[in-house]
Amino acid sequence: MYGKIKQHLESELDQIRHAGLFKEERVISSRQGGEIDLADGKHVLNLCANNYLGLSGRQELVEAAKQGLERWGYGLSSVRFICGTQQLHKVLE
Repeated sequence: MYGKIKQHLESELDQIRHAGLFKEERVISSRQGGEIDLADGKHVLNLCANNYLGLSGRQELVEAAKQGLERWGYGLSSVRFICGTQQLHKVLE
């Protein structure tokens, strides 16, 4: 049974590729910003990132993030009602 499904899916993918609709993964080898480097060596404009201003690569923000990680750590927990409100929440509010 798997063979028939696999054959059908391969045929569908071939049709999608032939129609020029298959999306190839773009591997980014640099920081996200307005311009990025790709693993294939291309340097391109990046018009789809939330970091279009390139702020995430600014040294001031990187240092602030490091300080925040040093003090508060990193991890996902749950909502404040369950896990508690951190002092940082109150400072930001």
